Amino acid sequence: MKENEIIDHLQKGTKTNEAFQALISEHKVRLYWHIRTIVKLHEDADDVLQNTFIKVFKNIKSFKGDSKLFSWMYRIATNESITFLNKKAKKLKLSDQELNDFLIDSLESDVYFEGSEIQLQLQKAIDTLPQQQKTVFNMRYFEDIPYEEMSEILGSSVGALKSNYHHARKKVEKFLKQD
Repeated sequence: MKENEIIDHLQKGTKTNEAFQALISEHKVRLYWHIRTIVKLHEDADDVLQNTFIKVFKNIKSFKGDSKLFSWMYRIATNESITFLNKKAKKLKLSDQELNDFLIDSLESDVYFEGSEIQLQLQKAIDTLPQQQKTVFNMRYFEDIPYEEMSEILGSSVGALKSNYHHARKKVEKFLKQD
């Protein structure tokens, strides 16, 4: 099923199950890995992914087609991930930095994390970044998303995104050199 057919069926309420399954099949892996770069842990990423698809389903009628469907879903996934982390920090009574430290410590013992020591150090470096730089760095470095598409997803100018990525890259390099 093509994307425009999926959107049409979901917005009109026809072939809803088939269309939603097609939507999930098409986008779940890419969204999962985007979410995972933000929340770190597999179980948390699964929860946020499920919440993302629930929100997509509930709000598909408001999708106007001004952007690509994936860009719209990506923004929802990003917002859901950040909301999830904020709730987790509040529940655990942790500051943002304490939550980052907790997530990195948890990542080290996560049976689903198959990364090397270098990848773990990279994650630690990324977690020192402000949220916007972290998001831009992950989107560009790991997912190779063009700045124009990032601009559509995040609602920032291409120039601001390039600047964020440049500063993030410099901070990550500095962190990795000192370790």
